[in-house]
Amino acid sequence: MRITICGSTKFLEEMRNVKSLLEKQGHIALIPLSAEINQTKTFWNELRNKDIKRFASLKGERMKGHFEKIKSSEAILVLNYDKDGKTNYIGPNTLMEMGVAFDYGKKIFVLNPLPNNDFYEELVSMSPTVLDGNLSKID
Repeated sequence: MRITICGSTKFLEEMRNVKSLLEKQGHIALIPLSAEINQTKTFWNELRNKDIKRFASLKGERMKGHFEKIKSSEAILVLNYDKDGKTNYIGPNTLMEMGVAFDYGKKIFVLNPLPNNDFYEELVSMSPTVLDGNLSKID
């Protein structure tokens, strides 16, 4: 299965590791360009503080590029690890990515249980498959 991995830029290393695991299972796995070239949250914060126009342009390009990966895939896998004291974190960009997948009729897999956050109802309404940390549940 062709799967696009989604999640916070804090999880870049995890994205690369999960990509490798999925490929060993016979899947084709796509990750964000930031994960491919290791552009960390620090890079994005520094760019935003230095040149907001360049930041906005590059961020928009990256978002569109990742949306295209989602459209070309059969499914997405959301890596929702704990982040900054928030359990099973799903942030605004990942929510948008899930929305794109939902709109295009893609399967949505979530690695860990859904977080109880301000947009829990939206998350549930997309009917994701929760893997409970087990990648072998991807069908």
